[in-house]
Amino acid sequence: MRRLSTISYTLFVSMAFLLMACTETVSDARQENAQPRIYPDYTGVTVPVNIAPLCFNMADETALRIDAIITGSHGGSLHAQGEESADFDIDEWHTLLAQNSGESLSVVVSAKYEDGWHTYKPFSIYVSPDSIDYGLCYRLIEPGYEVWSKMGIYERDLSSFEERPLIENTQFEGCVNCHSFNRADPKDMSLHIRGPHGATLLRKDYGPVTAYNTKTDRTLGLCVYPYWHPSGRYIAYSTNTTNQLFHSAGKNRVEVFDTASDLQVYDVEKNELLLSPLLKQDSVYETYPVFSADGRSLYFCAARALPEGSHQLDSIRYNLCRIDFDPETGTIGDHIETVVDAASQQKSVSFPRPSYDGRFLCYTLSDYGQFSIWHHEADLWLLDLATGQSRPMEGANSEDTESFHNWSTNSRWLVVSSRRDDGLFTRPYFCHVDTDGKVTKAFMLPQRNPRQFYRGRFMSFNVPDFITAPTRFDSHQAAKAINDAYRKNFGVRESTTP
Repeated sequence: MRRLSTISYTLFVSMAFLLMACTETVSDARQENAQPRIYPDYTGVTVPVNIAPLCFNMADETALRIDAIITGSHGGSLHAQGEESADFDIDEWHTLLAQNSGESLSVVVSAKYEDGWHTYKPFSIYVSPDSIDYGLCYRLIEPGYEVWSKMGIYERDLSSFEERPLIENTQFEGCVNCHSFNRADPKDMSLHIRGPHGATLLRKDYGPVTAYNTKTDRTLGLCVYPYWHPSGRYIAYSTNTTNQLFHSAGKNRVEVFDTASDLQVYDVEKNELLLSPLLKQDSVYETYPVFSADGRSLYFCAARALPEGSHQLDSIRYNLCRIDFDPETGTIGDHIETVVDAASQQKSVSFPRPSYDGRFLCYTLSDYGQFSIWHHEADLWLLDLATGQSRPMEGANSEDTESFHNWSTNSRWLVVSSRRDDGLFTRPYFCHVDTDGKVTKAFMLPQRNPRQFYRGRFMSFNVPDFITAPTRFDSHQAAKAINDAYRKNFGVRESTTP
């Protein structure tokens, strides 16, 4: 034991000397009268107390070295230096954040260039006592248009940099998409597979997955865009006949649009699709259904259908609508209410997401259509469900696309899909929303060496959703179900208020 202890101590001392040798003293630094330009831009952001370290690079790639010192207003400090990134020790980072919960951190950055060191004015990071959920689940996909390449569904621990695959399409031939959980609880899960082995996979209470054929003789097609009822008994789906085209000019080069779409609610216990004539009108495109926080309303987007033969896609504009839903009887209401009349403002709503505390509803607003991920003008708006008033989420928005989004389970954090980084790839950002609806500046998902990571990974983060724990998803069992020919069929029944 004494010998092992001596060896361990020797290795520790050797590592300490190695680290000291790799660290330069910031001396004779020129004092700059501006805050540093760093990548990602973490200046002035609000972060959850349990987030992974906000490692960063200098935005100016001519920098030879970067040095960062973080000091907490309630004590504690942290130092990192490197040739490319300020890479903070993860345990020391979490200790510092816990010590300064509800307070600010001061960050002093120095960068070495050919002419020597430069030290910049400090910037602050506010540590919110509101924690964020365990992790994030997303699809990684190349930004292609016609065929799928390698893709998969992955989960990321938000307190560290650990990422794990749930399932990848190297395990079967096809496309994997539309992953959904019940209020971020991974025990209830829906996952859609397209291609020659098409199916919808459903899992309840961490049980085995079952492959379903969701197409029936009374519905348009397969069920997509799932959203779980808070009870876990129901899932709202849409069925969409979707097409795409390419513009020869203009800022929105790709257009994805529906030529038909309906809504239905799936009763998990009875294995039945609940249909309402109000939600499957030929003259209306209905899509993106979501349940309210109390489970007694169904919100969705709806637009007037184009006349047959018309190709005026820029005239399709969706409003935010609502209909009653009775979870005790599984019946759908008899009246549709327009909650946000975007069409009258020459705008269009997509991706409604109510906060789990029932206070707000976040949605995407674009010029037209419902597939806003290709619309550079798309921004996020926040609807106050108590007052009925909407306003743009200025802290979350940028000059480029903001599209898909989801709430954390405590309704204090929003994950936002944005193309602000380079205009091409969708990255996840996070912002804090307080009880009054005040939105903080969004920050990018942390990586250990952000520039190296995001430039080296030519993939978009698609449909990010929070998870409260590891998914415990058995990819081998799921792949077996996908590759098997068996599919369980959905039943159908009418479900309307008398």
